[in-house]
Amino acid sequence: MYMNLDVMEKIYVNDKLYEMIQLLGHGKGGYSYLVTDGTNQYVLKQIHHEPCDYYQFGNKLEAEIRDYERLKKIGIPMPKILDVDIKNERILKEYIIGDTIFDYVLRNEVKQDFVEQMKEMCICLYATNTNIDYFPTNFVVQEGKLYYIDYECNDYMEEWNFENWGVKYWSQTKEFLEYVNKGES
Repeated sequence: MYMNLDVMEKIYVNDKLYEMIQLLGHGKGGYSYLVTDGTNQYVLKQIHHEPCDYYQFGNKLEAEIRDYERLKKIGIPMPKILDVDIKNERILKEYIIGDTIFDYVLRNEVKQDFVEQMKEMCICLYATNTNIDYFPTNFVVQEGKLYYIDYECNDYMEEWNFENWGVKYWSQTKEFLEYVNKGES
């Protein structure tokens, strides 16, 4: 359900109108757009039903809300859900302004403090038998603080923890550079 943003589009979340500014990203579960109500900016996630070879979903909207609540209880810094439009499968979230860890890795500017903040999150996550998607596009740094901007989480598996999988993409490793080069081809 990709929306063409060559022209400014308007979109409703429940009964409130928003103007779409730009596409921010496309993931396994949906498209994320920067939107405005004329006063403030937000992120609107539009759930999609495109196939994903490596991940199985049930109800994506319910999963987003369930995962958000799970991570909120754990105390992971992330954008707040502000509204949910069940009928149209849309989530309105707080907009966390800043560069992603992916941007920092591309510039070879990842600070040790960002990694330390991630490790602090991992202590809380692992203690509750939880993993998140550690890929660097899922993290934004705002005023020095690291935020997880996705809500995806799963039960802990050592193979997919930060130390065994995520960290491979938090610097200019072979895996990271292969990912970047694959995207350019």
